[in-house]
Amino acid sequence: MTADQQHLIETFGAIEADPNGKSRHEAGAKLDAGKARLGLVLLGFARALNEVGRVGTYGAGKYCDNGWTQVPDGERRYTDAMLRHLLREAEGEAIDADTGLLHAAHCAWNALARLDLALRRLSSST
Repeated sequence: MTADQQHLIETFGAIEADPNGKSRHEAGAKLDAGKARLGLVLLGFARALNEVGRVGTYGAGKYCDNGWTQVPDGERRYTDAMLRHLLREAEGEAIDADTGLLHAAHCAWNALARLDLALRRLSSST
C-alpha cells in the first residue's frame, strides 16, 4: 500500500482497495483493505466461542431462543449477571454450580449480550 493510499484510509476511513496495491480490475485483486478480519476472532478464539455457545444453548433451553433480546432493561441486567459470574470466578469458583459451565464463559456471553443490546439501541437512535 502506498503512502497516499494509507493517508486516504487514515483520513477518510477504509476505502475499497487491494492491500497488495493491485487495481480493482487486475487478476488476483481483492478489495478488502481496512475491512475487519473476522477470522482473527472466530478462529483465534474458537475454544472460547465454543464455550460461549454452550452457555447460549443452555439459556435457550432454559428460556427460549433469542429471548434475551426482549428482556426489559437488558443492558443493566446482563451487566449485573456478567459481574456476578466474574466475582464468583474471582472468589475461586471456576464452574457455575447451576449450569456446570465455566463462569468465564457466562461472563463472555453476558458481555456479548450487553454489547449487542447497546449496538441495537445505538442503531435505532440514528
